[in-house]
Amino acid sequence: MSVSPARAGTLPATVASTRTRAGILKRLRAARSTMNTATLAALETRHAWFAELDAESRSWISILARGGIDGFVDWVSGEDFVPERVFDAAPRAMAGRISLQQTVDLVRTTTDVVEEQIQLLLPRADRQPLQIGIVIFSREIAFAAAAVYARAAEARGAWDSRIEATVIDAVVRDEADESVFSRASTLGWNSEAPTVVVLASAPEEPRVEDLRRAASRLGLDVLAATQGERLVCILAGAPLTDAETACALVRQLEYCFADGPVVVGPLMAGLGGAPTSAREAAYGFRAAKAWPEGPRTLLSSDLLPERALAGDGHARRALARGVFEALRSSKELLETCVGFLDAGSSTEATARAMYIHPNTVRYRLKRIQELTGYNPTDAREAYVLRLAVTLGRLQV
Repeated sequence: MSVSPARAGTLPATVASTRTRAGILKRLRAARSTMNTATLAALETRHAWFAELDAESRSWISILARGGIDGFVDWVSGEDFVPERVFDAAPRAMAGRISLQQTVDLVRTTTDVVEEQIQLLLPRADRQPLQIGIVIFSREIAFAAAAVYARAAEARGAWDSRIEATVIDAVVRDEADESVFSRASTLGWNSEAPTVVVLASAPEEPRVEDLRRAASRLGLDVLAATQGERLVCILAGAPLTDAETACALVRQLEYCFADGPVVVGPLMAGLGGAPTSAREAAYGFRAAKAWPEGPRTLLSSDLLPERALAGDGHARRALARGVFEALRSSKELLETCVGFLDAGSSTEATARAMYIHPNTVRYRLKRIQELTGYNPTDAREAYVLRLAVTLGRLQV
């Protein structure tokens, strides 16, 4: 981006005589040192933040103040002057130590002091043209400061995005080591907070900032990056108390994702568990197309049957070892579950086939739900139970 110099010669043009202009410049140059000393004194007395800075930072600020005053003198003399060069004297790191508001304070205080010193040190005839000049010049400096901080923010944002992408890539690849935690900490991430990974289709127009703002209102931190046609998000925060709560919170963020399923991985204790959540969410996201009748936002565990049929070994083991083994611990519950499913989910037909009372069937169905977490009278959950029994028997 090219930088245009500030308008030169504005002040001398207000003074008709060349000799008068030369006299003003000579007296202004003689007052520079006093102006600089008065500016530093004003910064210390008017702004508490200046006194709290380390010696090196205060030194750089004094250089900036002197550069601004010298720049004003050069500008008054009619030389081409680029306002942003005032900030070239300070290292790039200063933009991280000194906020934009503090820089505005610096410009305002320097301008006020120069105006005061003009009234104190220079003859009455010099004051009006110099007062006009300092107003115009300070405006140019203020715009230059805004441009410097805008570029610094853009560069910092681009760098943060690259770090964010590497953290998410490491989580997805299950390579989350100490270096990943370190990178995440530079983004202000709490690696110990409850964490969940969410996968969804990436919108055509990036809406990551909308996602951050919406998640922040819910008390959640977000790391997000697009990987191909999917958007991978890591959410963390105290509101994530359990899987169902996490899913409910993600439903409030649905509008930030493209159309299609939004799959929430299991809730983990911190960033160290995020790879497990990411793996489960990824399997669920790939299998979600097999259950288009399901809710748009759902847990990866809601898709265990589809994941198992798609070849996900973790899902097969969860069904065979988790659900089937729980049923297998009670022969009568396993027989009742299979008999109920074979009888078309009819309590009376199951009772007749097993020679037991219908109330006994109802009691056992309730026990099955308590034991496995799945209700045999619900069509979807009956499907999960049927597949769990099939997979479990195959592995016996």
